[in-house]
Amino acid sequence: MGFHGYVGVQGRGVVALPAEVRRRLHLDQPGAQVEITEREDGVLELRPSLPIPADQHWFWTQRWQDREREVDQHVAAGDLTVHCDGSALLEHLEALEDAEPS
Repeated sequence: MGFHGYVGVQGRGVVALPAEVRRRLHLDQPGAQVEITEREDGVLELRPSLPIPADQHWFWTQRWQDREREVDQHVAAGDLTVHCDGSALLEHLEALEDAEPS
């Protein structure tokens, strides 16, 4: 379970989320929003809403994007091997592994 506690409601209805929660849920990033749902039982549900879904955040890290650009350069240069199916790919990988010096 994550955060449980109280936050104050400021003038004009402003609620400040704790910094640890904002960081963990990536709500400290540009474009982040919070979806609010009022349930019939009076409970307010808050859900993070990000320009990039949190479960895909890893893909947009600098390191991953650098690697994506590297792959794009290999593809543009024709430095790739196409396999007709998964078995052919596995055979190719095994052959590469066998060819590596021990």
